[in-house]
Amino acid sequence: MEASGKLIYRQRQVILFFVLFGLSLAGVERWRYSVVEETEGSSFVTNLAKDLGLGQRELSKRGARVISKGNKLHMKLDQETGDLLLNEKLDREELCGHTDPCMLRFQVLLENPLEFFQAELQIIDINDHSPVFIDKDMLLKISESSPPGTTFPLKNAQDVDVGRNNIESYMISPNSYFHVLTRKRSDGSRYPELVLDKALDREQEPELRLTLTAQDGGSPPRSGTARINIEVMDINDNAPEFEQPLYRVQIPEDSPIGFLIVTVSATDADTGVNGEISYSLFQASEEICQTFEINSMTGEIRLKNQLDFERIQFSEVNIEAKDAGSFSGKCTVLTQVLDVNDNVPEVTVSAFTRQIPENSPEAMVAVFSVSDLDSEENGKINCTIQDDLPFLLKSSLENFYTLVTERPLDRESRAEYNVIITITDLGTPRLKTQLNVTVTVSDVNDNAPAFSQTTYTLRVRENNSPALHIGSVSATDADSGANALVTYSLLPPQDPQLALASLVSINADNGQLFALRSLDYEALQAFEFGVRAADRGSPALSSQARVRVLVLDDNDNSPFVLYPPQNGSAPCTELVPRAAEAGYLVTKVVAVDGDSGQNAWLSYQLLRATEPGLFGVWAHNGEVRTARLLSERDAVKHRLVVLVKDNGEPPRSASVTLHVLLVDGFSQPYLPLPEVAAAEAQADPLTVYLVIALASVSSLFLFSVLVFVAVRLCRRSRAASAGRCPVPEGHFRGHLVDVSGTGTLSQSYQYEVCLRGGSGTSEFKFLKPIVPNFQGHSLGPEIE
Repeated sequence: MEASGKLIYRQRQVILFFVLFGLSLAGVERWRYSVVEETEGSSFVTNLAKDLGLGQRELSKRGARVISKGNKLHMKLDQETGDLLLNEKLDREELCGHTDPCMLRFQVLLENPLEFFQAELQIIDINDHSPVFIDKDMLLKISESSPPGTTFPLKNAQDVDVGRNNIESYMISPNSYFHVLTRKRSDGSRYPELVLDKALDREQEPELRLTLTAQDGGSPPRSGTARINIEVMDINDNAPEFEQPLYRVQIPEDSPIGFLIVTVSATDADTGVNGEISYSLFQASEEICQTFEINSMTGEIRLKNQLDFERIQFSEVNIEAKDAGSFSGKCTVLTQVLDVNDNVPEVTVSAFTRQIPENSPEAMVAVFSVSDLDSEENGKINCTIQDDLPFLLKSSLENFYTLVTERPLDRESRAEYNVIITITDLGTPRLKTQLNVTVTVSDVNDNAPAFSQTTYTLRVRENNSPALHIGSVSATDADSGANALVTYSLLPPQDPQLALASLVSINADNGQLFALRSLDYEALQAFEFGVRAADRGSPALSSQARVRVLVLDDNDNSPFVLYPPQNGSAPCTELVPRAAEAGYLVTKVVAVDGDSGQNAWLSYQLLRATEPGLFGVWAHNGEVRTARLLSERDAVKHRLVVLVKDNGEPPRSASVTLHVLLVDGFSQPYLPLPEVAAAEAQADPLTVYLVIALASVSSLFLFSVLVFVAVRLCRRSRAASAGRCPVPEGHFRGHLVDVSGTGTLSQSYQYEVCLRGGSGTSEFKFLKPIVPNFQGHSLGPEIE
């Protein structure tokens, strides 16, 4: 109950407040203020303290405040200074719309004591909006029959500004048909009205495009535009007109039924139904109606019946074009029937030669005559052939022609010609007859056979089988028949010592070459001969080519050892002092190979040795050297087997046996190996006798040695190759040269030898070796 009592008390206070507020408003004068729209917020409006006659701080003491309808505070009061300020930027169009003037009412309330003051704020409009047409494109349909002065109201533009800033006038783009008036309604708004200045003509200008401009009275003025599309409506005020009043046509007499003679065309400046045209024959006779017909829609005039030049040569046809109303137009068609060239020329051949020998000057090919049953130009005839042929047409008598060659023909260039003789009349259209003449050029033997190459190089490997096909030569002859048949033969060799007939033969028909016997590269490495190709013409023509045959080497020769000699009566023995250093040159194996190239590249290797590791053989030059220092434990006698191998495929090889005797200076006598002694005893009885004589007669020791040396020299001279005796003697010949880079014996290796008497046996003592400077690996021993 207590709470409800308090609520009733407060309601009564509020009611009393508004009653007192209304009574106070009734007798208070209003204060007016103004501000321009779009003024920024917090802008100064007035000083209320001065307007109310109060002190600066009195407003604050009395609780002054600003109130407005709906509590929308567009302004605020600074109680300290008494200034009335804008609370925000004001937009007149948003607050008042089209209401002019735009007034915002507010009250100033003083609470202690209670006092009210009435005031209002006028918002002054600025020109911040341009006129706008709601309809940017307007369409007007105006009949071309509308008289000048006719008006046509247009839709107006809208401008949210008021007063002078609203629309003041309308303008139209410059033209010769319309101007615009600005009308004013009762509410003060203005609208445009279009006025026709002169009559419209749809045929000259079917539509107009104008621009309407609305302009306000602001400063500066603003404007807006809209497009006006004016469509001129047609009326039937034009008659059809033909493109030309007179048509002249020529019709061939053989034109078929339905043939299009001419198409007449008329136009009507009107549109729609008023511009639709139909065509018809105008005041035509029965004969015209039976001969011609016209399409009423397209104006095409066609033949209805066949024409006859002998019956009708000229005709006059009148045509009428009529629109949907009462207007019509007329034209005339003059037709001329033309005679037709309907006969083709005829040709008659009197003589014809099918084959023409080549190289014949101006030979006759054909004789013929032509005719045409037509008359005048249609009966005149012209004869032609192709321009790119070596033939001519000569006119002999009236309408008689002769076809001859223009120059000598070459069968090799072209063996056959297809001559097309075209006979054409001069009628319209021109008719022609064609005569095809095929001319064959017979051959004359005027071309010699030609080899495909001037020089042929053939390669054949040695040791070939007899009758081996080693290659071919080929020649062609541009002639034909027997003149083109080629026969091949061998020419006598330029070298009289070359037995060509025993080496090669040739197939006379196809030029294939055969080796008659096995060839040996070592005997004959290459040879050359000539080949002749002759045709069978009369007279026969021929040509020549050179053939070079290269014999390719085959690995058919084994290496041959020159040193030590292999055909002596006894093997050679090499003496090596025990004091020899490692790398000491014992001897050099010299070999050659009869092949060439890599088949003659020789390599050396030690195949077997009495004591492996004591001696070595250099692979490329065949030098036999000691591999290490000699010792007392090494055997005195050594047997070395050296293998010599070439680089062929498959490789071939040869071996040679060397006998090496180790000696201690010259204190140790030279004792021949048992097999050597046996060989010497069997080979030469004189040696046995000499040993017996030396054993029995020591005084003759020196003489016996000399005889022994002399006998050995005689045996060496009888040998086919330079060898060495069991006791090294004599000089190596200077002509022993290196074969395939395996070294030579050009450097000398000398020993001093003396004889010791009184021993009862023959012995050699090596005093000391005289060793020259070694250069490279091509040193060989030379013994004195």
